[in-house]
Amino acid sequence: MPKRRANGEGNIRKRKDGRWEGRYTAGYDANGKAITKNVLGKTQAEVKDKLRTAIEDSKKLDPVKAGSYTLEQWLELWYSVYVEPQVRYSTKEFYHNAIDHHIIPKLGGVKLEKLTMLQIQQFYNELLKNGRVQKKNHPELKEHGLSPRMVQCVHVVLNKALEHAVEEKLILANPAKKCKIPKNTRKEMNILPEALIGPYLSAAKEHGILAPMYLELTTGLRRGELLALRWGDLDVQNHTLSINKSVARQNGKLVISTPKTPNSIRTVLLPADTVKLLVEEHERHPANPYLFPSPRTGETWDPDGFRRLHDRIIKEIGAEHVRFHDMRHTFATLSLKSGVDVRTLSETLGHFSAGFTLSTYVHSTPGMKQSAADAIGNTIRNAI
Repeated sequence: MPKRRANGEGNIRKRKDGRWEGRYTAGYDANGKAITKNVLGKTQAEVKDKLRTAIEDSKKLDPVKAGSYTLEQWLELWYSVYVEPQVRYSTKEFYHNAIDHHIIPKLGGVKLEKLTMLQIQQFYNELLKNGRVQKKNHPELKEHGLSPRMVQCVHVVLNKALEHAVEEKLILANPAKKCKIPKNTRKEMNILPEALIGPYLSAAKEHGILAPMYLELTTGLRRGELLALRWGDLDVQNHTLSINKSVARQNGKLVISTPKTPNSIRTVLLPADTVKLLVEEHERHPANPYLFPSPRTGETWDPDGFRRLHDRIIKEIGAEHVRFHDMRHTFATLSLKSGVDVRTLSETLGHFSAGFTLSTYVHSTPGMKQSAADAIGNTIRNAI
């Protein structure tokens, strides 16, 4: 019986084309057949060095699985094993967007072990210039580059997948790990000007949605949280509202689920006027468990339909475009302007920290800045 070559054993020979070749056994497949690989060089000394490095590297990889995946094949396997069973529907959409729309079209055919940091860096750079995907039957794109934040999201997905590839001994190192990721460029959020709050609520009343819009401006709830509210969530006597669920469209259906973070489950204190409006709203449909039932279905509002109605109201009152999410931002800004402390505001919004509230949502208006300047000026003046 012939002697089985030890794992990592190699030999060197000179080829007919003048180059030197080093061959080594990288391991054995499931049938016991030797997996042979080679290195090439101009000199015998060069090949000796390459062969030594290759043999050492081969001991760190799984000889059966390494080299058997393209990036696309690995992403599909990785997603089904590590992502799909453990994340919420909205998070799955986040992964699908990064994988299906960006990573696979550009890098999917590259062999996993051949993927380089240079390729990935060029990919990120291209996303910044031309990464937006033109969707069918949608208006033509005005901007073609992805935002720095979206490129960061793509990096998060790719980096995680490659880290697991290292752990599975498919590759020696993660080529995405040291890529340069673009920094966020903070976009100034719009808020609904105070002068337009009255016209906005008047228009909301005309459209039959005064109560939810008034509640939004006095609590800053997320859209899904607002539309999932039930009458039982309101404590009329104590003026509190329990936020413990959210509605979103999943695979074409409206699904109510618990919020994805513990901070999102909270109890919010309400002004007396808000409670009064909510009670009056419920009296219009006392048998319906939902606080704001859809007039069309009697169930929860479709979040997209509700957003479109908000957009229509914004146009009707002649305001610059203010997204529905910016109403949450409006609430945060007005709260700070009214003297609400940041910690209380953070808990009301369901954030994980007061610092996140300040950095993400607070729009410092010129009036707030001037008030701050006047306050410190008065303090110094009184000290003299």
